[in-house]
Amino acid sequence: MSREEIQALVNYRLEQAQTALEDGKFLLEGGRSLQSIVNRTYYAMFYAALALLQKIGKVPSKHTGVISLFDTEFVVKGSTVRLGSCKGAPETHR
Repeated sequence: MSREEIQALVNYRLEQAQTALEDGKFLLEGGRSLQSIVNRTYYAMFYAALALLQKIGKVPSKHTGVISLFDTEFVVKGSTVRLGSCKGAPETHR
């Protein structure tokens, strides 16, 4: 995969994350079920994690692989990767 294709996929995952987060906010403001709000928020984080993993060239084939690799690559190691812009994202990173 070329750098451009990888960045396009990262951008797509970030768009998915943003949409899921906006959906969660819409549900929250509408007084909808907590389960639905948590679901949309979870998937916002999941899509963002996929973007991070794609950026470093580690793409798991299963849902549990995303969680495991994110933990190994970012939580345990304490590393960060600059993805690009996402509405409301902080500009500084560790």
